[in-house]
Order: sequence, then C-alpha cells, then structure tokens
Amino acid sequence: MELLDDEGQLFGVVNVVDALVVLFVLAVVAAGAAFVLQPNPEPEPELATTDATLDLGTQPGYIIEEIEAGDTYSPSGEAGLEITDVHLAPQGDSTRVILAITLNGSVSEDTMNYAGAPPRVGRSLDIQTSTYQVSGTLRDLGSGPKTTTTEVVVEDTVSTETATTIETGDTYTLGDKEIATVESVHAYGTDNPDRKRVLVGLSLATLRDDGNARFGNTTVRVGATIPFQTSAYSLNGSVQRVGATEPQGDTATRTMTLQLQDVPPAKADSVHTGLTETVRGTTIADITAVDREDATVILTSRDGNIYERDHPVNQDLTLTADLTVRETATGVTFKGRTIQQGSNVTLDLGTTTVRATVVST
Repeated sequence: MELLDDEGQLFGVVNVVDALVVLFVLAVVAAGAAFVLQPNPEPEPELATTDATLDLGTQPGYIIEEIEAGDTYSPSGEAGLEITDVHLAPQGDSTRVILAITLNGSVSEDTMNYAGAPPRVGRSLDIQTSTYQVSGTLRDLGSGPKTTTTEVVVEDTVSTETATTIETGDTYTLGDKEIATVESVHAYGTDNPDRKRVLVGLSLATLRDDGNARFGNTTVRVGATIPFQTSAYSLNGSVQRVGATEPQGDTATRTMTLQLQDVPPAKADSVHTGLTETVRGTTIADITAVDREDATVILTSRDGNIYERDHPVNQDLTLTADLTVRETATGVTFKGRTIQQGSNVTLDLGTTTVRATVVST
C-alpha cells in the first residue's frame, strides 16, 4: 500500500493535514500533562542576619596580627560569619580579643539557625580562614561590642626618670590599635628623692558592659588599677577620678605657714629662703621665709618636777611657702591630697626633703 494515494490521503484513509493537526493536539496535551504532573519546586529558604559580640579571650600576638575586620567564614550551607571590628584590651600580661561580628543563617519556626543551632549567648563559635583558626564565646546578640572612650585620672609612684619621661600624647598600643592615650601629667616629690608620685590623665578605649565601662578585664571605677605601657615605661595606676583627665578643682597659689620641730643642726641649716619643689619644669612649692628658734626639751628632775628648757642644738623652723594647690568644692588639695591645718606635707626641695606640719592655710 502506498503511503499517500492520488488524493493525498495517508494510507488512503486520513488526510495529511488532519493528521498533522491531530499530532499537534496530542503534543500539546502531553506537554500540559508533564507540566501538571512534575513535582512542586522546593521553596527558597528564609535567611536572617544578626550582629553579635564574640569574645576570643586572650590570644598570642601572632594570631592577633592575622585577625582583621572583613575576614569571613562559612561553616556550612547558608551559615556565614563576618568580622566587622576588632577590639583589643590588656589582661594581665596577655591581650584579650573581642570581635564585632555579623552572622547569617536560615530561619526555622521563627528561630535563626547558624551551623545547625541557634546562636545563643554562651555558645562557642569557630572561625577558620586561610591564615588562622580561633574559637570564642558569644557574649551578646543583636549588637556588636559597645565601644566607648572613658576618661580617668590615675595615680602611681614611679622612678624620677619615668616621671620626666611621661609626655602628653603617649599611647598604649596593642597590635595596631591605640587603646589608651596620656592627656595630662602632674608629678610630685616624695620622701624618697629617687621616686615621684604622678597623677596621669588617660583616655581609655573601653567596652560598655551592663552599664559599666571595662578596660580589659577591669571595671573602670575609683580605686581600680589601670595598666598603661609604652616602649619606654609602664604604669599601674590607681584610679582617682572617672570622667575627666585633670585632677579635681581649679589651680591656685596659696601662701601657707608650715612648721618643722626639733630639727637637728645640719638639717636646719639646709632649709633656707629660695628653695623650691620643681618637677617637670613646674614649681609647686616656693620657700619665701624661714624663721628659727631654739627647740624645747622637757626635763624631769630627780624630785619629780618637770621643766621646759631650750634644746642645746636643735631648732624649730617656721616656713612661709607659696604652694600650688587645687581648690575644690570640698576643700583644698596639694599634690592631690586634701590639705588643712594640722596636715603633714612632704616637700622635695632639691637639696633636702622635709616633712612639715601645716600651721595655717
């Protein structure tokens, strides 16, 4: 049998045009069925992002040198971590590292998941890059470290050389970050001419935690010990004031009367008008007058009578001195200490050091 007869019918039965129409309809039906019967596509996973604080604890210098803002880590799937800031702080002889990070993860039943579990405070997280691997603890969610600058005045007793070395603008640097800066320096003599007491104003890079400013592992408050270190010197100062870099009060000069009693001849002869206490180029005490009289001695006779007599060699000295003080709302301070009638003050006068009693202010 011929495929097409003389009338153009397929196998002598079906017109060729009708056959093509039927085939087209069957193809459309088959395609529609395939579309309807194919499985529904999986919905795109819902993703979420949150900021967090990751505490790495103390880390060695060679690790700290590698950690940088912008470092990323993806442990699995949609989970991802990016470091947005690096905070360094002293902790003893080590350096503590606290990171601001951004976490990316999937959402399941309204809960964000990061690498298989919700990112909860206290959870340990790893970071691995091509150059380092560290592990830390989540200490806050929803925000990174709350960094701030806290001003303090600290007090320390240091060598005379160190007291002259400290300069405004000196910085304490960890890694490549400046974590503290000297804003002011005041130095005073002590009983030991080789030692000076310094009041140093510092601005500290601190973290705000539960309402408290923390410098490393130390809560910044009066009485706390704050370290400061440069290549030339180090301090471990006790905080005297928080919220300012200068000691309290306004600077003033007051003329005061001081007294030294029962002074041996050699010591008495070393005290004279014109002596000053000058540290770092600043004069804080100037002796303008010295009055002398014989010291007295109390004697008891054999019969029990008590007599007051002049001492054969010792003297009582009355000094008039111009002292640089600070006047505060609660009184007057000298060398950072409250001074009033009856107070004892130590003056390092260069050639001699005296400890005198304040007679009048």
